[in-house]
Amino acid sequence: MPNNYDVIIIGSGVAGLYAALNLDQNLKILMLCKRELTLSNSALAQGGVAAVFDESSDDISLHEHDTFVAGGFKNDPKSLKVLVAKGPSDVKKLIDLGVDFDKDEQGHIHLTLEGGHSRHRILHHKDCTGREIVDKLILAVQQQPNITVLGNALVCDLKHTTGGFSVDVLRDEQHETYSSHYCVLCTGGIGRVYEYTTNSAIATGDGIALAYDLGAKIKNLSLVQFHPTAFANKKTRECFLISEAVRGEGAYLLNCNGERFMSRYDDRLELAPRDVVSKAIIAESKVTGSEHFYLDISHKDSEYLKNRFPMIYENLLLEGFDLTKDRVPIFPCQHYLMGGIDVDTSGRTTIDGLYAAGECSHTGVHGNNRLASNSLLEAIVFSHQVAEDINRRFDSPMQDIFPFRFEHKISTEHIPHGLRTEIRSIMQHSHFVVPDWQAAVKGYERICEIKKLIEDGDYIINADYVEARSLATVAKIILEEVI
Repeated sequence: MPNNYDVIIIGSGVAGLYAALNLDQNLKILMLCKRELTLSNSALAQGGVAAVFDESSDDISLHEHDTFVAGGFKNDPKSLKVLVAKGPSDVKKLIDLGVDFDKDEQGHIHLTLEGGHSRHRILHHKDCTGREIVDKLILAVQQQPNITVLGNALVCDLKHTTGGFSVDVLRDEQHETYSSHYCVLCTGGIGRVYEYTTNSAIATGDGIALAYDLGAKIKNLSLVQFHPTAFANKKTRECFLISEAVRGEGAYLLNCNGERFMSRYDDRLELAPRDVVSKAIIAESKVTGSEHFYLDISHKDSEYLKNRFPMIYENLLLEGFDLTKDRVPIFPCQHYLMGGIDVDTSGRTTIDGLYAAGECSHTGVHGNNRLASNSLLEAIVFSHQVAEDINRRFDSPMQDIFPFRFEHKISTEHIPHGLRTEIRSIMQHSHFVVPDWQAAVKGYERICEIKKLIEDGDYIINADYVEARSLATVAKIILEEVI
């Protein structure tokens, strides 16, 4: 396999796949997947894609306003304008690529409602929209002869070298160096820095840590979104999400006494934005002295619910709950990151030739809180922006690449056991829905110690090491912003 490429994309979620498909087909592209191609936060996305698809009942100015409101008007206006304006055409391109969004009885795309939206504008595929999009994009990528996909490829290091970038990749216990003129980081979120998250197992903030070590600007990493309705199961670190769309279809939030309580916190009730609902649950928990909360949609037609939310229905049955009959236990859980590697509207980072798209990037479109179903939209719109910018730049002559020579120490010692667990505990207690400043100050000191221990030690470079280093880096940046 040749080791020099035009573009290296690190990550195989929606952002990485869509970027690859929009790059010029004459470019030689390498896509590096940390594990299998289908494992990403994108594939777990349930709700859908928000876009102004029906202009007879919606308008991009309304979508823009709803996003501003949800984000506390801290959104970047320029980036937000790009998101809402270009979103509809990119969604139509997904349809052209075979993505099967649900249709109504008349054969029209079915648009649903979610919290914070003033119009029905969410395109969806049942309750597994992310998986549908990822599957169809993977099929399209696999048909492109200019795209090489490398699975189970752990990126251990990234260097800016003469003519471009070099990555140190660990695959089958062997280190390989791959180089390219441009590098696109599409590595997803940071969920595994918390004890409980809706994120996939690979969401350890690797791309953010790589960009940080290169000197790229990282912005608003402390803006972490906690989804209010994760299934309250403390058995596993990965919490099953009960989609925002369930409340969009009329579900009620109930406290430990079986009472609806959102009227005490917001006029939008269950359809308030996620940060509002999460904070309301924490406030109500203090009032009632209980962390027992429920989502109840049993008043709706059971057959409709089974058809609309088949994945949620089946997964809850496995846990002993019937969505059509039972109150489902829920509680806020880490879900999404609004901050990340700071980029402009073309996805350019502060390092020339380095791009970022998707959840690992900070475009500024979300402000202080992401509006439901704007994440998949951000991934497709800005990865397309990245691809177009790279395509333009290849019109100029390219400098020869001189690969960086990575040195690997021979070691037999593993990092101390329990470091990742300790990092997660610190973050869970210091920076949850309502941050604890004192815990953050104390936690920051310990995180710095852990980071130094990992980086200064002579340890085996494997997945455990790389992920622990990434988590320590991410936690340090978050708590630095908090304190």
